[in-house]
Amino acid sequence: MKRMAWLLGLLISAGGLSGCVERRYIVETDQPMTVVLVNNEQLGGQTPADGFFTYYGKYHFTLIKDGYQTQQVEQNIAPPWFEYPGIDFFSENVWPFMIRDTRHFYYQMQPLQTPNIDEVSNRAAQLRARGAAIQPPQPAEPASPSPVTVVPPPVPPS
Repeated sequence: MKRMAWLLGLLISAGGLSGCVERRYIVETDQPMTVVLVNNEQLGGQTPADGFFTYYGKYHFTLIKDGYQTQQVEQNIAPPWFEYPGIDFFSENVWPFMIRDTRHFYYQMQPLQTPNIDEVSNRAAQLRARGAAIQPPQPAEPASPSPVTVVPPPVPPS
């Protein structure tokens, strides 16, 4: 009985020492002060920005900066070896230390390209000419009526 009580006390005290996994990502760009949206929610602050995540898988990053093209990035975060099924129970509940899983993502922003006015005007003229050349569809000829045979109702015997 004493042994069971000792084991129970050890498990309760070890429960306070059980570890957990802290999952973070850090998003950086070559242009500082870029706004970062993660799954359409703004990540606190501007680049370099960091946040926490709860699951491994795909995340959608949107990077916004004045004077640069807005980037849409589908980022996959693959699980590390200690998060494979079976092992994950021990790494998150039994291991007595905290595990930090930090992912760094670096993106290059592309400058916003201004279109050439002459090219846009030429393209508009081409589309206008194509639109003018389109003929309206001809109405379909009505189908000839099919001969209908009228059958009189039967006359009841008198």
